[in-house]
Amino acid sequence: MNPKEIKIAHFSYLLPEERIAKYPLQERDSSKLLLYQNSSITEQQFYNLSHFLPKGSHLVFNNSKVVNCRLLFRTETGALIELFCLEPIDNADPAIALNATHTSIWKCLVGNAKRWKADTLQIQVTSKSISTWLTANKVRTENGFFTIEFTWDNDAITFGEILQAIGELPIPPYLKRDADENDKISYQTIYAKQEGSVAAPTAGLHFTDKVLTSLMQAGITKEEITLHVGAGTFIPVKSEQIGDHEMHLELVSINESNVKSILQNLHHIIAVGTTSVRTLESLYYLGCLVHENPSLDAKDLFVQQWMPYENEITLSVEKALTSLIQYFELNKISTLLFKTSILIVPGFKFRIVNGLITNFHQPNSTLLLLIAAFVGDDWKKIYEFALDNQFRFLSFGDSSLLLPS
Repeated sequence: MNPKEIKIAHFSYLLPEERIAKYPLQERDSSKLLLYQNSSITEQQFYNLSHFLPKGSHLVFNNSKVVNCRLLFRTETGALIELFCLEPIDNADPAIALNATHTSIWKCLVGNAKRWKADTLQIQVTSKSISTWLTANKVRTENGFFTIEFTWDNDAITFGEILQAIGELPIPPYLKRDADENDKISYQTIYAKQEGSVAAPTAGLHFTDKVLTSLMQAGITKEEITLHVGAGTFIPVKSEQIGDHEMHLELVSINESNVKSILQNLHHIIAVGTTSVRTLESLYYLGCLVHENPSLDAKDLFVQQWMPYENEITLSVEKALTSLIQYFELNKISTLLFKTSILIVPGFKFRIVNGLITNFHQPNSTLLLLIAAFVGDDWKKIYEFALDNQFRFLSFGDSSLLLPS
């Protein structure tokens, strides 16, 4: 079957509202763990994760950190306007944009946009005893997104510090509640480092120092990559066929050491979360691109959503990753930024990922399609078991370890 003809209605299930975890458990690692191994399913506890991982497993974590990217302004008439900062408009590394002084331009969603009549909004910001006025100026609107230029009159404050001072954490909309102080801790993984996400890589929320220590003691190795999660992760597929769905772009940062480590640990790779899956599988196609054209400019490195399906690619994983390592060396770089909109649906051939730790995802979502691609029709059995056994769903919900045969 042509993957573009997949009907999204075949990837739905009834998710009762009361099964959505609105708040996290008090102890991160006390969540349930659904273990799927060789088509059998059992209920376990997450704090025992090291007992169930195959010998020699190499875990790959996404260390992206959620930014306080919701800014609230008042118009002169008192209307509340929300600016949701999605990504820097010049597609730069978010770390660079967050360190900007005086000016920063972002692609935004705007809440209550009809009430924003004037071109600019202003709010006073105080950070580290330093005050400034932040101005938001509408530059243009396109396809429902706004280009917003933020300016402020004190170069001693960075845009990241402004967000930290007055921004709100963007917890998922399906929680149907406002963020609270506890979310600032509970909606970040304990290993979050690289600021830039508008949503947490939630599979990692279950990990604690105790769990990480137990993994190390069991001889399980790990490493970190960075994929900055975009708001598109919350967007359900609205088209009848997946071929009519435009997959969102996300920015990835990888090091040469990441690629070498993944090459050395092939056949033992366990992805922590779907964002890690998307990153790892994108690396193969990135390697294919530079294998074909070693002189390709870094700004042209982009994994398109249908690339895995449009042409039969026979390059081995080893050769693709080796070509990527050679690209690092040829260009004398240690870190590479690239964008991916890879879409993983049934029919996708997994090249790198052997196992997956993940939460339970929304019906009619690209994340559920990814799960179906990984475990086949058993996704229905997995989700039925989770529903029948009182597992908690979505971002603050329980976890699963998927180990297909």
